[in-house]
Amino acid sequence: MSTTNTAIDNAYNALQQSFTRHYSDIFSNNLAEKTVIIIPSLTLDEEMLRTIRGVSHYEERMLCLLMLLRMPKTHVIFVSSVPVDTTIIDYYLHLLPGITGYHARQRLTLLSCYDASKKSLTEKILARPRLMKRILEHVKDPLMAHIACFNVTAHEKKLAVALNIPVYGTDPSLLYLGTKSGGRKVLKEAGVPIPDGFEDLQDEDSIVQALIRLKANNPALSKAVVKMNDGFSGEGNAIFYYRDCDCSNPQSVLEALRQKIKIVAQNMSWDFFLSKVVSMGGIVEAFVEGANKESPSVQCRINPAGISDIVSTHDQVLGGESGQVFIGASFPAAACYSQQIGQLGKRICDVMKAKGVLGRFAIDFLSVKEGDSWKHYAIEINLRKGGTTHPFLMLEFLTAGTYQWQDGIYKMPNGDTRCYFASDNLYHEKYKGLTPHDLIDIAVCNNLMYDGVKQCGVMFHMIGALSQYGKLGVVCIAETVEAAKKYYDKTVEVFNRECGADS
Repeated sequence: MSTTNTAIDNAYNALQQSFTRHYSDIFSNNLAEKTVIIIPSLTLDEEMLRTIRGVSHYEERMLCLLMLLRMPKTHVIFVSSVPVDTTIIDYYLHLLPGITGYHARQRLTLLSCYDASKKSLTEKILARPRLMKRILEHVKDPLMAHIACFNVTAHEKKLAVALNIPVYGTDPSLLYLGTKSGGRKVLKEAGVPIPDGFEDLQDEDSIVQALIRLKANNPALSKAVVKMNDGFSGEGNAIFYYRDCDCSNPQSVLEALRQKIKIVAQNMSWDFFLSKVVSMGGIVEAFVEGANKESPSVQCRINPAGISDIVSTHDQVLGGESGQVFIGASFPAAACYSQQIGQLGKRICDVMKAKGVLGRFAIDFLSVKEGDSWKHYAIEINLRKGGTTHPFLMLEFLTAGTYQWQDGIYKMPNGDTRCYFASDNLYHEKYKGLTPHDLIDIAVCNNLMYDGVKQCGVMFHMIGALSQYGKLGVVCIAETVEAAKKYYDKTVEVFNRECGADS
C-alpha cells in the first residue's frame, strides 16, 4: 500500500470514528443545526450503467432526501452532475409537511458539476477543487455534518477525506461482501438457504466447469444463471439453458455458452459479458424454478452505534424476457412470508454488522411456494442504496410512521397503516418530449398529486428523464397494496391518454 493510500485510510478512519461519537447528537435531535451533503453518485461500472435507459437521471432518486428539510434547522447540500430543473425542486419542497417552501429553500444549497459525461459524479467533484470549496462554505459545523451517498467506493472515501466530512456508509475495504461471490459467502455463514452454485469465477473455463458440476449435482436442472460480481438491476445476469447440451463434454458446454446463452442486458455480446467476469469475477448458480415464485427483498440498516435493524420488506416486480430486471416493488412484502424473510434478513444483517458494515443495504430472495408453505433462497446482497430505498424514505418522511418487521405492518402515529407500489420504469416512447412543467400540469389536472391530508396519492421521481427517455419513476401510497396499485394503474392510464399512447 502506498504512503498516500495509508494517509487516506488513516484520515478516513479518524473521520468515521468522529461520526460514531457524534451520531446520537446528529440523528436524535430534530432541532440540531446539522448539514447533510448528498452525493447521489452511482459509482459503478460505467459500461454496465450505459445499458440502463436514462441512467444519467438516476441521481434524482436521492432527491427524496430533500425531505430532511422538514427538520427546521437541518441544512441540505445536494450536488449533481447537471443542474436539476427548478420545477422538480419545487415539486419536492411542496411535499414537506409542516414547513413552507420558503423556509426550506433558505437551508437548501444546490450545486452542479455542469458535466454530463459518463464519469461518476464523485470523480467529477474530485476534479473540481473550487466546487469542493463551495460545498464546504455551506457546511455550518463539520462535527454535525455527514455525507449521504448511493454507494461508497474508493472515490467517495477520497472525497470524504478531501472535505473532512464523514460518510454514512460502509468502508470500501468491505465492498467484496456486496459482490455476488462475497454475498454468497456471507449468506452461507449466516446459515441461510441459497441456490446451489459456485463463486469467484474468473474465466470462461471456470464458468464451463461450474455449469458441469451444477448439472452433476442436480441432473434435472434445466437452467443456470451466470452473474457478474458487480452487476446492477439484473443487467449483469445471463441465463444458460442445458437443453441440447452434453454436460459430459466440456466442449459442448462451451459451445452452448458462446452461442445460446441469453444475456439480460440488451445488445450485449458474450465476449463483452465474459470480459466483465474476467475483470470483476462472477458466479454460476442454479436457476430456481417454481410454479408459484416471488422475488421479495429485505432492506437492512446498521447505524454507527452498532444497532442492526430491518428497515423494510418488499415484493419485487421483475421484468425483461428472462424475468431478471428490476422493474418496481410493493411494500410491505406479502403477509404470508414477510416475517419469515425478515427473520432471515436479521440473521444476515447481524453477520454483516460483525464484519463492520455501516449504513443501508438490501438482500434479495427467491421464494417458492411448496404446498402451504414457502421456501426462501437468499440470492444476493446489494451493499448500497437501491430501487427500494427512495420509495420507503418518501413514505417515512411524509407519514412519520414505522415498520415493524415482526408483524409486517407499517403504522403511522395515528395508528393507520400504509402500503405502496413503486416503479422506476414507467416508460413509453410517446412520453418523450414531456417536460417537468408538463408532468406537473398533467398530475394536477388529473388529481394525481400526493394528498398530505389523506396521506395517500402519487409521487414522481426521475422526472428529468421523461423528456429525453420517456421514462419516469412513481411511488403510489395507499391503505393497501391493492389500492396503491390502483393509483399506479390510474397514473398509467392518464399518461397514456394525455400522450396518445393508448390509441
